[in-house]
Amino acid sequence: MTYVPPVVHDLAERLDALEWVTDLMVAGSLATGDYLPGVSDLDLVALTEGPVGAARQESLARLHRELDQGVAQGLDLGCVYVDAGALADPAASHPTWTHGSLVQRILSAVTRAELVRHGFAVLGRPPTAVLPQVTDDDVRRAAYAELCGYWARAARRPLWWLDPVIADLGLTSMARGRYALQTGQLLTKTQAIEQAQAPAWLKDQLRARRRGERVTSPRVRTALIAWRDARRTVADARRISPA
Repeated sequence: MTYVPPVVHDLAERLDALEWVTDLMVAGSLATGDYLPGVSDLDLVALTEGPVGAARQESLARLHRELDQGVAQGLDLGCVYVDAGALADPAASHPTWTHGSLVQRILSAVTRAELVRHGFAVLGRPPTAVLPQVTDDDVRRAAYAELCGYWARAARRPLWWLDPVIADLGLTSMARGRYALQTGQLLTKTQAIEQAQAPAWLKDQLRARRRGERVTSPRVRTALIAWRDARRTVADARRISPA
């Protein structure tokens, strides 16, 4: 049985009490079996009856702030709130609690694929009951959209990569993107480290950070390695361009 942190059940109970949240589903590393307490984010998706307007967003922000200051402190609990009526629209933006703020984001094709292939519900229906099946070509298209969307923008901004979080995330995201384009399958972050295009010393440090160890890599050298990897991977993806 998959371990589910108590805070996820706590969130489910609070959302159920609102009476307009119908489903709470688990994506990300917790869904794929790659969750590491204190290291991994908690990536959740909730479905609502009707739009999440200003009053509902205020309720959600208050709820999440209370959790973040209490049982969710340090756990990076995030959730996308999707009006069930807009679920079929891949371009629709939805209120999303992430890193202490409520922002507007789409429910990405990669997250949709994670939900269908690996996700499960802690409230309401399972992901396969509300989302269509995902083919290998769907996964390839999702990876292409990620690489040629956000990561293409990041590759044009070399100074971004001086942020160690961006550098680490970029190296694993490029590995995951390449693997998805080649195979139509999803790769976990831990697996992606083994396929990162990085020297052995940096992969050792990535593994250590994934284990929760406080290991610091040379900032500029790591940024350069990760940025160059992103430029190559994005350029290669654009040449493939899945149908």
